[in-house]
Amino acid sequence: MMNIDEISRRIKQRPPFQMIERVLELTPGESARGIKNVSVNEPYFMGHFPGAPVMPGVLQIECAAQLCSLVVENEGTDENTIYVLLKVDSFKFVKPVIPGDTLDITVNCTRKSGVLTSFDAVLKVDGEVRAKGNMTFTAVPRETIFPA
Repeated sequence: MMNIDEISRRIKQRPPFQMIERVLELTPGESARGIKNVSVNEPYFMGHFPGAPVMPGVLQIECAAQLCSLVVENEGTDENTIYVLLKVDSFKFVKPVIPGDTLDITVNCTRKSGVLTSFDAVLKVDGEVRAKGNMTFTAVPRETIFPA
C-alpha cells in the first residue's frame, strides 16, 4: 500500500493534477489498484456542471493513466523518459461520478512490446462499474519533447 506522500515520490503529476491518493495493490509491470476521493472542492466542478457536478470522463481516464504510470515505473520516475498516452480505446462511461464518490480504480497490463504498453482499466464506486476501457502508452525520450 502507498499513501499520498509515497505516490508523490513516484509519479510526475503534482496537485492540483495529481489524481491518485492511495494505492491499495501494486504488482510492478502487471497491475495496480488505487483510490481517488472525489471532492466537491475540485475546481472543475464549478463549471462541470453548476448545480449538477459531474466528474469529466477525461479526468476519470487521467486517474487510471496515473495509476498505470505506477505499474510501469514502480521504483520512481525516470527523469529521461516520459510515458505519453498514445491511445484511448473503447472507454465507456456507465454512470456519472459525483462529489463524495470514492473511485476504486484497477488497471491491468495487457501488452508490453518495445516502447508500447497497454492496459485495461475499470473504475468503480461502491463495487459498481462507472467507467471502463483500454489505454496505450508509449515511452518517449524527454529530449524529443523538451529539447535542451
